[in-house]
Amino acid sequence: MLHPITLSFFWEEIKNKISSLELTLLSLKNDQRTAAEVRREIAFLNNIISLQEELAAKANAIELLAQESQSIEDKEMLELLKQEEGSLLFEYNEKLGLFENKVFYTNDSAERSAFLEIRAGAGGQEASLFVADLARMYTMYGQKRGWDVSVSDASQTEVGGFREIVLHIQGKNVFEYLNFEGGVHRVQRVPATESAGRVHTSTVTIAVLPEMEEVEINIDPKDLRIDTYRASGAGGQHVNKTDSAVRITHLPTNLVVTCQDERSQHKNRAKAMKILQARLFALEKEKSDSALSQMRKDMVSSADRSEKIRTYNYPQNRVTDHRSNITLNQLDFIMNGDMDSLLSHLLQEAKKNKIVHPYLVAFFKK
Repeated sequence: MLHPITLSFFWEEIKNKISSLELTLLSLKNDQRTAAEVRREIAFLNNIISLQEELAAKANAIELLAQESQSIEDKEMLELLKQEEGSLLFEYNEKLGLFENKVFYTNDSAERSAFLEIRAGAGGQEASLFVADLARMYTMYGQKRGWDVSVSDASQTEVGGFREIVLHIQGKNVFEYLNFEGGVHRVQRVPATESAGRVHTSTVTIAVLPEMEEVEINIDPKDLRIDTYRASGAGGQHVNKTDSAVRITHLPTNLVVTCQDERSQHKNRAKAMKILQARLFALEKEKSDSALSQMRKDMVSSADRSEKIRTYNYPQNRVTDHRSNITLNQLDFIMNGDMDSLLSHLLQEAKKNKIVHPYLVAFFKK
């Protein structure tokens, strides 16, 4: 992997680039979309410089401790110095990992929050129940990672499942971890309604969309039809008395987004707009990027059982990811949000395909 010294030749050039971008930003008062992109690039380059400076300071401290150890004869003092050196080395390697993850990346949305759209596929009511189970799994996983998880929209069934549910997961690097989840998920288990004890197979489809900033997708208000209505489901008297739920239709694409989880119509409208922006962004990327287009088509496939990316086998307490050929007998832990053992394999595979971040490519080409 890349060592910080590899970039040390470019520090002055990177600092000059930051100064140039800051001047450019002053001339973009009327172009908020471009200004947002410039601010992101400035923040990224400043973070790279900051990480390198921290690494250089720790490397220098490690070298000084190593030199000091050579002149110490007292065994207890020597042991203390070795422990301090080991602690600094651990911190250095941890920072180096962060540095490498900044310089190399798997996609341009890795650091974003995301919307997770989970829909029932084949299997009727049992599929809707598994939608609820997966929503719970991702919610618990997000909470363990310190992310904020909320329900943006949901269509509940009479048996307590969901035809579909949209989770809004906010936090650092949400999309990097969860973009692997897009596709068909198959479940094999005995449904609660099955009296004969037979194992049924059902499917659920998941699409993962990175959250966009408002300035990244320009939406003409004239292209929107916004309807309000009374929310359904839990919520007490408030639900029955106010038209707080919001439905937004994007007329050019016929995309429809609904949101009813907030008590405030204003908050529901704002969240629905974020979902619409994410979906429109995905559509734009499909038109310009054939690889991403294929990825999204895979995510929202027909939910045929043969297209599965993962199988959850309840009788054998087993989860199999068919892309990485990994099988874990930890279904009970995974369904309770302990997903790191499963996702770590996919993250490792993704790291093998990392490329230099676009903001740094120009420096490497010189």
